[in-house]
Amino acid sequence: MLDLIIIGAGTAGIAAYKEAIKHTHNLLIINDGPWDTTCARVGCMPSKVLISSANRLHDIQNSHEVALNIEAKFDTSQIMTHVRQLRDRFTQATLKDVNSWNPAHKINGKAIFIDANTIQVNQQQFQAKSFIIAVGSTPSFDIAWKKELGERLITSDQIFELEKLPKSLAVIGSGVIAIELAQAMQRLGVETTIFARSKKVGSLSSPQLQELAQNVISQELKILFETLPQKIQKTDHGVKINYLYQNEDQQLQADYLLVATGRQSLLNTLSLENINSQYQDITSLPINSETKQLDHLPIFIVGDAFTNTPIQHEAAHEGRMAVYNCLNNSKIKNIKTLTSLGIMFSSPEMATVGQSYKTLKQKNIEFVTGFVSYEKQGRAIVLGKNKGAVEVYIDKKTRKLLGSELFVESAEHMAHLLAWMIAEEVTLDEILDKPYYHPTLEEGLRTALKHARRQLIK
Repeated sequence: MLDLIIIGAGTAGIAAYKEAIKHTHNLLIINDGPWDTTCARVGCMPSKVLISSANRLHDIQNSHEVALNIEAKFDTSQIMTHVRQLRDRFTQATLKDVNSWNPAHKINGKAIFIDANTIQVNQQQFQAKSFIIAVGSTPSFDIAWKKELGERLITSDQIFELEKLPKSLAVIGSGVIAIELAQAMQRLGVETTIFARSKKVGSLSSPQLQELAQNVISQELKILFETLPQKIQKTDHGVKINYLYQNEDQQLQADYLLVATGRQSLLNTLSLENINSQYQDITSLPINSETKQLDHLPIFIVGDAFTNTPIQHEAAHEGRMAVYNCLNNSKIKNIKTLTSLGIMFSSPEMATVGQSYKTLKQKNIEFVTGFVSYEKQGRAIVLGKNKGAVEVYIDKKTRKLLGSELFVESAEHMAHLLAWMIAEEVTLDEILDKPYYHPTLEEGLRTALKHARRQLIK
């Protein structure tokens, strides 16, 4: 019997294997599909390459904001080639690592459970004392739409394979992936239209910041809020979409329909019902949110396979931490130990750190909100990036920083600073005692923190 079987070789599975091999060689890692991770192949990395090119072009086209008058010719014909070249560079780095592992530890194939200690793959059965399930997720889409549109319906799994930028694009969804890709495409000259089920963009839960984000992003992106297609049809050159907007029948022609409405777990591929008939419904599995353990079994489900926040660094952390629980089953630990940190690479960027506004409200925690607008913030004006705002959430009793939401230039950097502060459980007064160089965007954080302190003094 093996000590451990890891199912899935994405970010979480790879991290788990690299940790497990330090403790035992009596293990297997099984993977159905590519071994180069969703992040590197169709997620974080290629999307950021596309966004980087889009933002560079946008800055050139809007150079008047910093008193530069530039006339330039743009050729975007190589953008998608550039995206794939860098994507392949990142995936090759991952594959080089995976290819260095002991071949006897790796199996290509689809695993299904026979019982709580047995799996079957490629007509062979293997038993293990513990399992780490890291099968990840896949984009959700309407099967009927796919049948109608064929290659004209794409998800984030296919968009980076386009040989060239399309002339037009319709996007279903207004979450993180939808807004990131739609804004990048629009900035690269693709006529882009978003169909949004609700009146929301991105990841922000603060009503004030959410409204601000809707207004700012709508200035450059056509977003049809609370509107979905009523009928879609494939044409000789793309997609025809019929929809109702403001009580009028409308029609849109686009080269492609990008569906970015979320992802669904691949747990349903594992036949978990063979362990327990109650596991037929993967949405209601008895998984401990802190230990990631399935019921009382020596099975731990990590990464995108079961989460509302498919984030790369959390998946890697969970994969590593789950190994301890597998090899020390009598001393199971909490593996959800990282301060929550989510970043969206829109422009301005969005970020949520620690506990969000929505979470704090749901928990009925008494807190004050420190606010700063970046419209008149000195460094932001200098950069020509004076849009957005930041909120910080301070506990009324302990004066500790509980969380923050950001919609601002360089949110990715400031969010890290705030996450580290939350992890150290520092108080508002201690944070304000830190240095804030002038002129920087971080000075805006101090303004928000001072706003919170004034409310606590009352």
